Amino acid sequence: MAADLKEFVHSVVEANSQDLCELSRFVWEHPELKFNEVQCHDWLTDFLERRGFTVTRRYLLDTAFRAEFDAPGGPEGPCIALLCEYDALPDIGHACGHNLIAEASVGAALAVREAMRSYGDIRGKLVVLGTPAEETGCGKELLIRKGALEGIDAALMAHPCPEDVLTVHYSAAQQLRLRFKGKAAHAASTPWEGVNALDAAVAAYTNVSLLRQQLKPNTRIHGVITEGGKYPNVIPEETEMVFAIRAPNAQGLIELRPKAEACFKAAADTTGCSLDIERKPAYMNVAQNSAIAETYRKHAHAFGVTFVDDVVKDTPSSGGGTDCGNVSHRVPTIHPLFGLRAREGAVNHTRGFAAVANEADSQPPTLRAAKVLALTVLDLLRDAELLREAKREFAALKLPSEEELQAVLS
Repeated sequence: MAADLKEFVHSVVEANSQDLCELSRFVWEHPELKFNEVQCHDWLTDFLERRGFTVTRRYLLDTAFRAEFDAPGGPEGPCIALLCEYDALPDIGHACGHNLIAEASVGAALAVREAMRSYGDIRGKLVVLGTPAEETGCGKELLIRKGALEGIDAALMAHPCPEDVLTVHYSAAQQLRLRFKGKAAHAASTPWEGVNALDAAVAAYTNVSLLRQQLKPNTRIHGVITEGGKYPNVIPEETEMVFAIRAPNAQGLIELRPKAEACFKAAADTTGCSLDIERKPAYMNVAQNSAIAETYRKHAHAFGVTFVDDVVKDTPSSGGGTDCGNVSHRVPTIHPLFGLRAREGAVNHTRGFAAVANEADSQPPTLRAAKVLALTVLDLLRDAELLREAKREFAALKLPSEEELQAVLS
């Protein structure tokens, strides 16, 4: 049965390969930024609806969607979600390959749908969750707060990268936007009448630099001055900064943020400025579910994939973050990487990687990821013990409660 299902999934994905390549190319050629993915939203929802999915457009967010397919054998059973990303980066387009994420998830969904139709023993529901604004918008967290994960038992996605990695260590991260307000004055004739908001920004930056010696090696604080004044002969009345803080997990973020904010408040107090801190939604670390990940590994090996962490057991943290981590704190989740034939230096978030994401050589690994995702979803639908094991493992992680998460996220 396993070999038969593998061949079935392989044949379905290959039969749809041209349509999936067209899907990927459309998303790549229409690089839309967070919360503005209008054309991609419409194209993807039309694509899925034409293939028999029940589609809810503008699901909870204007550019999110939900596409469902109930097994003809009966919808009573597990509900498994495939996460679909399609937002781009400013200036460099799909330099994180979200066009390929969309292709892999939709390709997997087509294979699972056909298996549900052809194998009478499969029961349950498949959901393709279109999640906008992964890049700095934390769209998945916004969807979660509106109830998008209610009733979902597990979630899966796969992300392109220069290498195949099964379990990546992502950080928890949050952006903090600072606004210092002082009082303008002529910098030459009456500087004493002013309250220098640029001094506050410089002091904040210096304070953070001094704080770094107190921080553990696995935490980060980095920032920029985005508005520092326009004319040297005017005491700046307002300045703005953006800082990012990163830690290995939610608890680390809870410990780090007060220290960073103390630096900012001290700068305001010292210079006599007022301070407003805007906290963006936090990205949680990815709590990879090993029960599901090992199932994904098994199927990937059957297609000839070798993961970096097959050999190197303790892979270092990527330092990056993803809002898939927020999903992983609510339901069992995996977020493996699938390797592209990237040129040297063409890593994620570079122009080189954006080019690779639209090359023909990137199609075979993306289609392979779709097949592996599909087989993993089918195992979760058909093997009750696997899903129970995934849920037991998730419960044993003792992740922060929803109340504790909201304390971090807000």
